[in-house]
Amino acid sequence: MKRFFPHPLMMLVLAILWLFMVNSIALGQVVLGLILGWGIVHLTQHFLLEVPRVRKPLLLFTFMFKVFYDIVIANLQVAKLVLGSPQRLNPAFVDVPMDIENDFVLAVLSSIVSLTPGTVSAGLSADHKILLLHGLDVPDAQALIDEVKQRYEAPLMEIFECSRT
Repeated sequence: MKRFFPHPLMMLVLAILWLFMVNSIALGQVVLGLILGWGIVHLTQHFLLEVPRVRKPLLLFTFMFKVFYDIVIANLQVAKLVLGSPQRLNPAFVDVPMDIENDFVLAVLSSIVSLTPGTVSAGLSADHKILLLHGLDVPDAQALIDEVKQRYEAPLMEIFECSRT
């Protein structure tokens, strides 16, 4: 059954989106939406990442607030840096070793780092063990590495079941 319907929820969401786009709930449109949802899911199933189970939902909730707080504070810090003297900036690329093995959780970590102003996820090594970050102002590379690992990577590993899929 899993082979015939690999992602039933996504199929249903795509069918509902189809019904919203055609602005009709006629039986023919419902059937066409389900067929399109099924077909799109089958065409893209090899590109989709398996989302690991959330072990600690409460920690996920508090982690989201921490990330939001970090984004706000980083915006203020970047504004201060950009409006200040450009000679004081110390941009750098930093290799951050990764302990996370799950591709979905790595993508979440990369997105969080890129959403936080002042840092951008610039690449991932072929073996997914090194995340390349660019920082706008990096006076100490090891401090940036420690911050990413302690503030983001460790909680993500605690929140999700992180075995490689």
